[in-house]
Amino acid sequence: MKSSRLNYRVLSVLALFISMNLYAQSSQTNQDTERPNIVLILCDDLGYGDLACYGHKQIKSPNLDQMAKEGIRFNHFYSAAPVCSASRVGLLTGRSPNRAGVYDWIPHSSESSSPHMRKSEITFPQLLQKAGYATCLSGKWHCNGALINTNQAQPQDAGFDYWFATQNNAAPSHKNPVNFIRNGVELGPIEGFSCQIVTNEAINWMEDHVKQNEKQPFFIYLSFHEPHEPIASPQKIVDTYKGIAKNTKQAEYFANVENLDKAVGSLMNQLKKLKINDNTLVIFTSDNGPETLNRYDAASRSYGSPGELKGMKLWTSEAGFRVPAIMHWPEKIAAGQISDQVISALDFFPTFCDLAQTSKAKSLNLDGSNFTPALHNKKMTRHKPLLWVYYAALNERQVAMRHGDWKISAKLNLPRYHNITSKNFPKVTAASLSDYQLYNLSKDKSEANDLSNQNPKKSAQMISLLKIQYQELLEDSHTWK
Repeated sequence: MKSSRLNYRVLSVLALFISMNLYAQSSQTNQDTERPNIVLILCDDLGYGDLACYGHKQIKSPNLDQMAKEGIRFNHFYSAAPVCSASRVGLLTGRSPNRAGVYDWIPHSSESSSPHMRKSEITFPQLLQKAGYATCLSGKWHCNGALINTNQAQPQDAGFDYWFATQNNAAPSHKNPVNFIRNGVELGPIEGFSCQIVTNEAINWMEDHVKQNEKQPFFIYLSFHEPHEPIASPQKIVDTYKGIAKNTKQAEYFANVENLDKAVGSLMNQLKKLKINDNTLVIFTSDNGPETLNRYDAASRSYGSPGELKGMKLWTSEAGFRVPAIMHWPEKIAAGQISDQVISALDFFPTFCDLAQTSKAKSLNLDGSNFTPALHNKKMTRHKPLLWVYYAALNERQVAMRHGDWKISAKLNLPRYHNITSKNFPKVTAASLSDYQLYNLSKDKSEANDLSNQNPKKSAQMISLLKIQYQELLEDSHTWK
């Protein structure tokens, strides 16, 4: 059935090209020209201000800068959460991670009752698989507490035909990691640096796939460990920042970002060599904002930059989840675009399903919207506000919502909770929103001017909407026993 469907699609496309007298001009005769390949590159703890094209004055990121020049750079792109595991679960499911019961980072555990992305969750890679896409994960997983454990969903359960991953960080560091697993088989020590290792794995898989299944579109989830601690960077790159960085540890961070930029360059070059660059959508972004320097003992090289934004990782102010995002698709995206439209990682689910020409499950309560119009400089329609509820926030306000140009945040009178269980859930449901702050992000990027008193009408509108959205999310959040 799958083979006949693909053959029918290829014949249809071929007929269309002949009728339009364009087939002979096409440089992509070996690829599905109706549906794009999709490559999603996700960094770990990369800050909004960590790339040259986003304003960093020292870090060199020529490949990503070029990718932005040839595509579109977003100024208002948001991750699903200000912390890794929750962000990744939200990205894959298109829903607030609270709905899946993933509220914070997932500690190592093989227990079925510990937080993880459950097998019952529906992910967009699953739907891409059903639509005829080949799927590959290479890099950091962190949607469960244990790989190779049937008590918790594994990457193959989430829709990946092929996977090469670590449960959490590369260990003992980015250099010569020892904890990679390929399709359920532990591999032991691997020489090299993590970003290059996972990129090479993805490239090798892609080359084999194109050679063996040239007409089948693919999805690659390339998930870097960089620049999350424990950081390790090539000494040759570190040396280039001596005299530029404040100290050696900052030089190591700068070099770490440049090294991941080189990995992106390797991937982009390979797409061109395989002659599939034109109809491949490549997206580069981060799972959350930058780590705070010395927040914990091993964070001594965490010199990530929030740019002009307020806060850092684990905050519900902008720097916690507003991250860089660059999209590249020569066949469809005009070069040199800079967009101020509000886009979220939650939007990947409906957007990718649209590009793959598959209908998403209508029963899903998706929080994301299709951003395809934004790729063509047209206004996208967002069907609901963006909402973040992070009970372990380091700043005072655990709840934040963006609606249009406006953002409102609020307190919950609760201790910090890393997980929501049947034990603390009554306290969570009893806590009311209070101490609101209102910002116009189109004019106040750094959240410096609280307008809640100056604009009482808008404040009342946003408070009312926030209460409705928060209550709906709270009622649909998974509670662990």
